[in-house]
Amino acid sequence: SQEELELDQKIRRWPRTKVTDPYQSGLEAVGAVLRPYLSGVLFAMAYNEFCAPTLEEAVEDLVKQGATSITVLTTMFTPGGSHSEVEIPEILEHLRPQYPGVELRYAWPFDLSLIAGTLAEQVRRFS
Repeated sequence: SQEELELDQKIRRWPRTKVTDPYQSGLEAVGAVLRPYLSGVLFAMAYNEFCAPTLEEAVEDLVKQGATSITVLTTMFTPGGSHSEVEIPEILEHLRPQYPGVELRYAWPFDLSLIAGTLAEQVRRFS
C-alpha cells in the first residue's frame, strides 16, 4: 500500500548512528576494510531492508558513475536465507532489463569450505 511504501522510505532514511543502528555501523566497518582489497573499483553498500540505499538505488548510482559490470555480494554467507537466496536474485532479474548494457552478477553461493576455513581461523585466534 502507499502507506507501507511511505513508512518504508521513512525508516530507510531515518538518521542513524553507531548507537541507534549498530548493524549498519558494523556493516559499514566491514565495507571500509573491504574497499582496499578491491583495487579501486567502484564500490557501494546497499541494504535489503530498514536502511538506505536499496540495491536498486546502489546499482543506479554505480551505473551513473560509469559502471558496466557490477558484482553483487552479500554478507549472508550461509545457505537458507530468503534475502540471499530469493530476494537479491529477484531484484537483479528486475534490474537487468533496465540496464541492458550493464552486466549484473551475483557472487552467490559462497564456497562453504572457504567460510569454514575463516571460522576455523577465528576459533584458532581465540584458542
